[in-house]
Amino acid sequence: MTIIAQGLSAKRSGRTILHPTTVDIKPGERVGLVGASGSGKSTLGHALIDALRAGGTRVAHVPQSPDEALDPLRSMAFHWREAEQALGLAGDDARRLQLFDALQIAGGDLGKRPWGWSRGMQQRFVIAMALIGTPDLLVMDEPTSALDPVVAAGTMDLLDLYLTDRETALLLITHDLGLAAKRVSRLMVMDTGRIVEDAPTARFLSAPQTQAAQALCAHRNWLELPC
Repeated sequence: MTIIAQGLSAKRSGRTILHPTTVDIKPGERVGLVGASGSGKSTLGHALIDALRAGGTRVAHVPQSPDEALDPLRSMAFHWREAEQALGLAGDDARRLQLFDALQIAGGDLGKRPWGWSRGMQQRFVIAMALIGTPDLLVMDEPTSALDPVVAAGTMDLLDLYLTDRETALLLITHDLGLAAKRVSRLMVMDTGRIVEDAPTARFLSAPQTQAAQALCAHRNWLELPC
C-alpha cells in the first residue's frame, strides 16, 4: 500500500518553514529529497515521520551522525537490546546476525562502547537497528555526511543490496545530489519550505524544470564521487 501523508507543515517563531505538503511513496520505492541547506528538507522529514507514526505506519529514522543515536557510555549490546524492546520484540540472534552480515559488522564486539567501533561501523550499526522491525519506510537524513566518501559509498552499497526485493521504502534526505542520483529512482527538490519539483531521477537530471533543480544540476563534478 502506498504511504501517504497529507498537509504536512511547520512554523518556527511565527514563520512558516514548511508549507502544506503531501508526500506519497510506494512500497519499496527509493526516493531522494534534495535541496540547499535551509530549504526545509529535514523539517519535512521529521514532520513525515511524526505523521506516519501517529497513523500506525512503521517508520525508522537514521540520523546524520551515529552520535545522535548511540550513548558513548553504553555498550553496543545495550543499544541493540533497547532497540528490540522499544519495538516490543523478543531478542532474536538469527535476526541480528542476518542484519550484521548484510551490513558487514558481524565482527564487531558488542561488549564495546561506540567509541570502540569505527565511525563507519557505528553508522552501519545504527542502520541495522533501524531495520530490526522491518519498517514500511526508512528515513535517512544525511546518513553519510559524517563518513569519508569511500566508507559512505560502501555503506550505501550494502544497504541497497539488503533492501533489494524488500517492501521497505527509502527516503534519502541529502544536499548531495550525487549521492541521491546514484541511489534513488525518484527525486524531490525542496526550496524555501516547498517541494518544487518531483520527477524520475533520469528525467530530473536531463531536464530539470525549476531554478532550484537547475542550480543543483549545474555542477556535474559530483558525478565523479564514489558515493
